[in-house]
Amino acid sequence: MSKPMGLKEFIKVVESPDEALTMQQRLKMARTFKKNKAKIALGRKRAERRVASPEKLKKRAQKQARMTILKKITKGIDKGDLSMSRRQSIEKRLDKMKPKIQKLAKKLLPKVRKAELAKKRGGTKSDD
Repeated sequence: MSKPMGLKEFIKVVESPDEALTMQQRLKMARTFKKNKAKIALGRKRAERRVASPEKLKKRAQKQARMTILKKITKGIDKGDLSMSRRQSIEKRLDKMKPKIQKLAKKLLPKVRKAELAKKRGGTKSDD
C-alpha cells in the first residue's frame, strides 16, 4: 500500500481547482483523515488558543475587503443566491479590482487584529 497523502499534498490537491479528485483519491483522503482525526482535532484546538499570525490576519483582512466590495457590486445580495454565471462575472470584476481590495485590506488590518485579540482575551467586541 502506498504512503497516505500528507496535509501539504492534500492542500495542494484541494487548492488546484483545475482538476477534480477521482473516486480513488477521495476514498484515500477519507481513510487518511479518519486515521488522523485525533491529531487534526488536537492541532485545531492548539491553533484556536494561539493568536493568528500576521499572514493569517492579512488574509482575513483581504477576505473581508473582497466581501465588502462584493456586497457593493451585488447591492447586498448573498453570493450563494447569485447564479453561477453572475458569480463568475463578479469574480472576474473582483480580480481586476485587486489593488483596490489590497488598499481596503490594509485599512481593515488594525480592526481585524483588534478583533482577534479581543476574541483571544474573551473580551467584548466593540463596533467602531
